[in-house]
Amino acid sequence: MAAIIDGKAISLELKDELKKKVQELKKKGIQINLAVIQVGNNPASAVYVRNKKKGCEYIGIGSLSYELSEGTSQEELLALIEELNRREDVNGILVQLPLPAHIDEDTVIRAIDPKKDVDGFHPQSVGALCIGQQGFASCTPAGVIELLKRSSIEIEGKECVVLGRSNIVGKPMSVLLLRENATVTIAHSRTKNLKEVTKRADILIAAVGRPKMITRDYVKEGAVVIDVGINRDENNKLCGDVDFDDVAEVCSAITPVPGGVGPMTVAMLLYNCVKSIQLYGQAGDGK
Repeated sequence: MAAIIDGKAISLELKDELKKKVQELKKKGIQINLAVIQVGNNPASAVYVRNKKKGCEYIGIGSLSYELSEGTSQEELLALIEELNRREDVNGILVQLPLPAHIDEDTVIRAIDPKKDVDGFHPQSVGALCIGQQGFASCTPAGVIELLKRSSIEIEGKECVVLGRSNIVGKPMSVLLLRENATVTIAHSRTKNLKEVTKRADILIAAVGRPKMITRDYVKEGAVVIDVGINRDENNKLCGDVDFDDVAEVCSAITPVPGGVGPMTVAMLLYNCVKSIQLYGQAGDGK
């Protein structure tokens, strides 16, 4: 049976480290504040936002909450972002996705000052990641790297397959793995002989958004399997992209859903908020 990679325990370890750093910064008179914007009342978004607020409270950074109605116009949202961009007491800005259909997500993401883009979604952040310059890495892929490293799983020299090519997970995930000197293949819905490709992987990362798609037929014996998916099964129970019970019998280590990658996404958001001081100094201090 595979070893379980416990995202809850590892995220708590990271948050405790951040808590100490925040205390040290407060002694120097530096207060970190994250502004969180939610438009509409998507139930899943509400849960994510609540977890992010709890995380801020735990490590000791300020959380400014903006809960806007479903009917908020794009212009109103952009005006709020512009105000937060200018505010010296705001270090990070997070707009919870998805947004209502009448608001263009790309326009909203581009409106956030890259120095406050703690989600790592701005094109400037993504470009910096690709060419190895300073900036914020997308939280979920960065969380996967932390999970692997803190579980003593070697990445360098390993064959890694990322299943999924989204801008939020698949593409930045591949870049971060390359940074760790892995050999990386991105597979997706148009990949031919998909099972042959995924069975080459020493580390398989599933981010396709299809419940329990990955069975043991996709996995090399002894591989490490990271499940980024969050879905609902036929019984409305949370599950990942990986058929956990089936795959756990053949792999060496695996993340559960829930309790695997999810907690790390929030922890890495908090990490980026603290990192903003290191990268850019206190908001508005001219650094």
